[in-house]
Amino acid sequence: MLNKYIKKILDARVYDVAIESPLTHARSLSQRLGNQVHLKREDLQPVFSFKLRGAYNRVRQLSDEDKAKGVIAASAGNHAQGLALAAKTLGIKATIVMPKTTPEIKVSSVRARGAKVVLVGDTFDEASAYAQEQVAEKGLVYIPPYDDEDVIAGQGTVAMELLKQHPDKAHAVFIPCGGGGLIAGMAAYIKYLRPDIKVIGVEPEDAACLQAAMKSGKRVVLDQVGIFADGVAVRQIGKLPWDVCKDHVDDVITVTTDEICAAIKDIFDDTRGIAEPAGAIGVAGLKKYVEQTNVEGENLLTVVSGANMNFDRMRYISERTEIGEKREAILAVTLPEKPGSYKKFIKALHRRNITEFNYRYTDGSDAQIFVGVQTSGVEGERVQLVEELEEQGYPVMDLTDNEVAKLHVRHMVGGPSNAENEQVFRFQFPERPGALMKFLTSLGSKWNISMFHYRNHGAAYSRVFMGVQVSEEEKPTFLAMLDEIGFPYWDESDNPAYLQFLRAK
Repeated sequence: MLNKYIKKILDARVYDVAIESPLTHARSLSQRLGNQVHLKREDLQPVFSFKLRGAYNRVRQLSDEDKAKGVIAASAGNHAQGLALAAKTLGIKATIVMPKTTPEIKVSSVRARGAKVVLVGDTFDEASAYAQEQVAEKGLVYIPPYDDEDVIAGQGTVAMELLKQHPDKAHAVFIPCGGGGLIAGMAAYIKYLRPDIKVIGVEPEDAACLQAAMKSGKRVVLDQVGIFADGVAVRQIGKLPWDVCKDHVDDVITVTTDEICAAIKDIFDDTRGIAEPAGAIGVAGLKKYVEQTNVEGENLLTVVSGANMNFDRMRYISERTEIGEKREAILAVTLPEKPGSYKKFIKALHRRNITEFNYRYTDGSDAQIFVGVQTSGVEGERVQLVEELEEQGYPVMDLTDNEVAKLHVRHMVGGPSNAENEQVFRFQFPERPGALMKFLTSLGSKWNISMFHYRNHGAAYSRVFMGVQVSEEEKPTFLAMLDEIGFPYWDESDNPAYLQFLRAK
């Protein structure tokens, strides 16, 4: 199998549209991790992603008859821009079907490269179904984003450049994985020429389709995927990529949203480039590997795979970065409601810097505070901080890993409520004009909303934290209604952050 892909990779003519991206030594990250870290800068491609390599290589293989028909793809991101540029370069008509939730920056970028954009549905699956209808009705040629030999070979040229740019000994290469086109192409080339180099895939914890397949020994479909790193939010690894990965990928590491945000900052510090979440997961996985294995003095390589991100998402990313670097602890602390308590608490922190402090007067006995405390990033320091405060008599709850606390509670005001029969849910729905009103309308008017928090994070999806008064007898009916609406939701009625700050004792 590797022989087939090696020939295709060597024959791939991607440089009509792509550049040989530089390999950058990440000086600060190298010093901090005790290894030599090198970044393959695919974020510097003309469409700010590696995706144009595979798209162009696939389109080049078309017959004159197929080129005359025109090409089509369903994509909300980098594949769309890569295909648009490839088609424009070769003088072929291109249609890109995108969900209506696609950020305007991506829609504009695709149109600017000469492609026709059709906005359909709220999800990729709806867009993909429409694209297949167009293939059947109009005879357009579908160009897949990853499940195609020529696409895989085009992405494999990243590894061909990498080994040429870094001929020295290398311990491992960390490769972002979504549908698997990039990691399959790179693994095929690396394992054929340099089988001593470890190939390690990196996925978000909430979209780990390759890891699930490796554990099961076969491709599996995830029930749902997180959308923060939308460029790798794929429910099932591609069939052709899996045929390569199952035998030639050494390991898969998963990373959290906070770890991805920290990696975006690491890349910025060393390169002044701003990677998108999917583009930074390789760095996040590399850092986690070093932490888990204590490897030292090795050459570690990774791919910064893309930089297509709306600028306003940086607000959310910067909020999460300190936690991802383990440089901030989020705590719920109970203080006595009396003069001098705040000063005494600050003294108990032993000169640690406070990054956030939220408080509201309640009943005059105890004060519940939501506090962010800066830490050095040393393993175990957060646990030590909690223990120190508890030893001084402060009841403490560590909320650093609590999504409700980080996404919602820290931004809410109003204090605890004793609303009768309050049930609490967290929702996720497509972000576009009118979406919030549609969401509220879908809930109907039978149940009273007792609490509501919504914040636009500049992403394709929005998050809502809501309290609603529903009796236990009515709850099955209410849940059935939520299932019918179809938005992903989580019951957070027992979430400790909610109980501590927003529910009256």
